[in-house]
Amino acid sequence: MATGSLTIDLDALARNWTELDRASAQGVETGAVVKADGYGLGAARVARTLVKAGARRFFVAIAEEGATIRAALGRGPEICVFSGHMPGDADMIGDLDLVPMLNSVEQLTRHMEALPGHPFGIQLDTGMNRLGMEPAEWAAVRDIALKAGPRLIMSHLACSDEDTTGFNEKQLTCFREMTEGTGVPRSLAATGGILLGPDYHFEVTRPGVGLYGGRPFTDPAPVVALSLPVIQSREVEPGESIGYGCTWTAEERRTVATVAAGYADGILRYLTNRGTLWFDGHPCPILGRVSMDLITADITDLPRTPDALDLLGPDQGVDEVADAAQTIGYEVLTNLGARYARRYTGGAGS
Repeated sequence: MATGSLTIDLDALARNWTELDRASAQGVETGAVVKADGYGLGAARVARTLVKAGARRFFVAIAEEGATIRAALGRGPEICVFSGHMPGDADMIGDLDLVPMLNSVEQLTRHMEALPGHPFGIQLDTGMNRLGMEPAEWAAVRDIALKAGPRLIMSHLACSDEDTTGFNEKQLTCFREMTEGTGVPRSLAATGGILLGPDYHFEVTRPGVGLYGGRPFTDPAPVVALSLPVIQSREVEPGESIGYGCTWTAEERRTVATVAAGYADGILRYLTNRGTLWFDGHPCPILGRVSMDLITADITDLPRTPDALDLLGPDQGVDEVADAAQTIGYEVLTNLGARYARRYTGGAGS
């Protein structure tokens, strides 16, 4: 089979949710972020696994993602939509009982006019300047919004995983000031916020990347493995080059394997001459450019020519790949390509 094999451990996913639920303060509800097709792992399978683990509130980026989760879970679990109530969303929000997190006065007006009495939440901007009502805007409509009974008030931390400026505390103070006395459940903490401690937990936490095995959760159960089949191997002599642009030239004789994967499968081109594939604990440096469908790697020191090399597995996780590519684990996960043969383990009946 000339396609990569992507293995997703649903039991590991459930364990990570349980650990982050335990890390949330006592009495706090732990939700789950399943946007971007469950961080690239299949939103329906991910959501069903997390429901069994105990999650009852889910978060997606757009209403269409909410439709996928509702189809997977049926009625019952609450599905919150970060983008709020966009033009054309009313039928989907109403029919599927989605909860838009309203980001502006315009969205609040649209929602109340199109779906009076339908559940909603409020998103506040506490300094990230991305989504949500700013303090003055919120002050102008706060009484109207609270009278309508929002399900949740949330904001988002900009530096929860690497704060060197004290910005987390500034956002925490702002969020408290904007929500004091509302009597509405509040949410500020994603994975990084959970790990900052109970001051950031409020009534609802919403772990995302930590569920899938990524930082800043420092001790997750590994969820993803990716094995790439070897199509061919060859001897490369001193002075010979490999791949487009001849970016790597052999100084001595090397044995090189060509695997069936490339940037069309979400493997970042920045791994060119930087990344590493693995075989049974042995590193196999990537040689030459990552091309659309093929990658070449040095297997000189292996005891035999392997059938496949691993990009993700026990020797290297998403964050190690991200470090080599000078990006973040989120990008590695959400880029996992559609051509891989996906295999789910654990999570019986998911």
